[in-house]
Amino acid sequence: MGSHMLMCGLTLTTLFSMISVSMADDKSVCNFPAIFNFGDSNSDTGGLSAAFGQAPPPHGESYFHHPAGRYCDGRVIIDFIAQKLGLPLLSAYLDSVGTNFSHGANFATAGSTVRPQNTTLRQGGFSPISLDVQFVEFCEFQNRTQTFRAQNEVFKSLLPPAEYFNDALYTFDIGQNDLTSGYFSNMSVTEVKAYIPDVLLQLSNTIRYIYARGGRYFWIHNTGPVGCLPYVIDRLLVRTPDVDAAGCATPFNEVAQVFNEGLKQSVMELRKELPLAALTYVDVYTLKYEMFTNPSKHGFVDPLRACCGHGGKYNYNANIGCGAMKNVNGTQIMIGKACKDPGVKVIWDGVHFTQAANKFITEHIETGAFSDPPIPLKMACLRNPPTSH
Repeated sequence: MGSHMLMCGLTLTTLFSMISVSMADDKSVCNFPAIFNFGDSNSDTGGLSAAFGQAPPPHGESYFHHPAGRYCDGRVIIDFIAQKLGLPLLSAYLDSVGTNFSHGANFATAGSTVRPQNTTLRQGGFSPISLDVQFVEFCEFQNRTQTFRAQNEVFKSLLPPAEYFNDALYTFDIGQNDLTSGYFSNMSVTEVKAYIPDVLLQLSNTIRYIYARGGRYFWIHNTGPVGCLPYVIDRLLVRTPDVDAAGCATPFNEVAQVFNEGLKQSVMELRKELPLAALTYVDVYTLKYEMFTNPSKHGFVDPLRACCGHGGKYNYNANIGCGAMKNVNGTQIMIGKACKDPGVKVIWDGVHFTQAANKFITEHIETGAFSDPPIPLKMACLRNPPTSH
């Protein structure tokens, strides 16, 4: 990935000019002026839709009341994070219509991986916008915004000033597809575990590169219990009938935990290496797994069964997705329908979480109770927080 440093046109002069005086560490609340997000479908707000076609109805029905680029009935976690910080919802970098980047940009696309895939979107189902591409997009965005801001007043209202790149919160939610891509390529659990260190190295390198360009505040989600997701269970459970009391495939969850342990270790190493950075490791795995194991406690029902889909034990069919249509006597009929009350469902479409689940997760991670170090979202700029544990 070192070549991407050159592609971004980094020079020592550029670096020194970007490193500004940081927010004072004694502030109790960080006033993040912007968010720059990197990730996959868990935080995509329109990237894949802009490039490959809009996620169809009933996606978006619970909040936007129309498709809004999210594979969800409403808001995803990054939407709630933006709202908690008092910022507008993030526009996707790839979306050229109606976008406002004054308070950040979202480089995530559904299906993205950390490591570039050797298949096309149609062949493997994974986005060509892997994390290295997202980083190049970020570099282009950072460089070109200042050029355009200098040209026209209109651009000043739509693009962030240079200092926002230093003071922004950089959020990451990616890695899930790196695990599932291996399984869907018929790799064994052991084979998938073997390449996790390479995935983590490439993720860490991206954080290093953003730090070199002035980024200082990082909020990094671990990956969720992929063994609880219908699209994984439905396709892969025949290979491993080992399930837990909640009905989740144990081996796939164990690999996710191996990834998470490695990610946490990587973050600890980055703290030593990047002295001016504040890096927060966020455990969304525990919260996601909690919804599958104790659904009624949190107002959810039948957590393994998707809200929007068609048929089968999990209301999931790989060939008939959420919003799928069928021609019946010359009339298009939706057969990939949504359930009556998405608000009590954990899984939206067999792959992604509902708005209700995303809200549950955000309300718990914003307190810092699931973070290392244990500091709230609004204090994620602090470099000398309470001792990690």
